[in-house]
Parts: sequence; structure tokens; C-alpha cells
Amino acid sequence: MTGPAALRRKSAELAGALPPLLADAERLAAMVLLGEHGRRHAGQGDEFWQYRVAMDGDEARNIDWRRSARSDVHFIRQREWQAAQSVMLWVDEAASMRFTSAKDLSTKGERARVLAMAVSILLVRGGEKVGLTSCANPPRSGQGQLVRMAQELSGLEAEADYGAPETHGMRPNTRAVFISDFLGDIADVQKALTGAADRGVKGALVQILDPQEEAFPFDGRTIFESMGGTLRHETLNAGDLRDRYLQRLAQRKAALADLAHRTGWQYACHHTDDAPRVALTWLYHALERRH
Repeated sequence: MTGPAALRRKSAELAGALPPLLADAERLAAMVLLGEHGRRHAGQGDEFWQYRVAMDGDEARNIDWRRSARSDVHFIRQREWQAAQSVMLWVDEAASMRFTSAKDLSTKGERARVLAMAVSILLVRGGEKVGLTSCANPPRSGQGQLVRMAQELSGLEAEADYGAPETHGMRPNTRAVFISDFLGDIADVQKALTGAADRGVKGALVQILDPQEEAFPFDGRTIFESMGGTLRHETLNAGDLRDRYLQRLAQRKAALADLAHRTGWQYACHHTDDAPRVALTWLYHALERRH
């Protein structure tokens, strides 16, 4: 059995190795006012929840005699039972997420990782279990799990230009979060969401875009190249592509929103020049909703 001294030493070593990502996420999470989370039902819990009038079949030992003495009826003191909910997160690690249009802006991947960790912190504080779809370990609660997640997310980087959601290990009737720019093959997203919905998994899609990807401020001769270097297009008049590009981007957003609606998920688009607190607040409350 591990003794107190060994546990303290291990905790100190763990705290000393906290990834910077976790510190950034802690600061972001601190900006959000927590609401209620978790599933509350009457049951064999430890905390008082509510009184109800006693009915035929209730045992006398469950009657709260002090409360009942103030009334002409008997009251049962119900306690709270909270079922910890597992939330699985997929954070796109593809090359496209490394894009940023300005030095003072986060890359899409950096913003995605901070949001993922910040919402995980809020969920754990609310009594929930969290985990990554890219990790073989099951969802857990506690600070140790947050450290493990931050360490794994800090090392994520793939060579593929665009990512596809992972759904391995998702348990039935749980929650999930997919964070990506969703600029790859939408068929991959459709497959992941319909597969998740078939297992009763619902959650939220957060699309992360750079402001340049929304504005398309290009004109004249321009060379477009994917972050992974596998795609390249040169044009002599980029301005002629603007309307078609913006139309296709709007179609992609609409398709994602429609797909989320049809599978019982929530969808939001977030830009890296916007305050991350807004996206975090939306995401946290999206996971609270009951469908």
C-alpha cells in the first residue's frame, strides 16, 4: 500500500510537471461562472435534496419527524443521487489546425486545445468524468486525469492536412465534444455523428476558424497551399474566387449545423480573434442541455 509520504511526493512531482496548456485552461475556466451540471435524481445520496409528502408504502424510518411535526402530514426527506456523466473529447490534430494568419493570434489548434481543457476542468469540478477519444484510458475525474489529458493534447500533431473525428471507445448514452475546423471531408463528420447518435451519444461540435478564413482578403496573384503541403493552387486573380469561396464556406457551416440538429447535437462556430470565454460558456451550457 502506498504511504502518505509517497503520495505527497508523487503529487509534488505531478504538480511540478503541469503542462502550460493546463495553466492556460485554468485561467480561462476561472472566467466562467459555473452552473448546475450532472444528473440529479432522488436516491441514496449524502446530500439533502428536497421534502415530499409521505405516501402509502413508505417506511416509517424514512419519515422526517421534525419536519412532519410542523404540519398535519408526514414528510419524507429525499436525498440527492448524482450519476457522474462521462464526456469524451476529440480535438483535431491535423496540419490545418496549425494555421494562423497573424503572430498575435492563436493557431486554430492552440485555441481548440485550450477550449477542450477548460471545459474539461469545468466538467470535473461539476462531478463529471472526462477523457479523450485518442486515448485508450477510460474517462475519469480528478486533477490527475486533467494532467494526463493536457500532456496528451500538448503532444498532438498529425501530418494529414485535415482530421476526421474519432469515436473509438465512446460509451452508449454519454456526451461528446468534437473541436475542429471541419474543413476536410464532411462525410467523415457525418459518419462519426450518425454512428455516435446510434449509440445514444450526443454532444457539441465547435468549429474553429481563423478570421482570414472568413474574410478571404486575397486579391491578384496568390498561391494557396495547405499546411501539410499536399495541396497547392495558384491563381492570377484571387478576388474572382472570393464569392465562390464564401458561398462554399457558408454551405459547409449550414451542413454542419443541419447534421448536428438531425443527430441531436449542438453546433457553434468560433473565431480565433474572438474571446475564448464566449465559446467556453456556450460549450459548457451546450453539454448541460437535455434532448
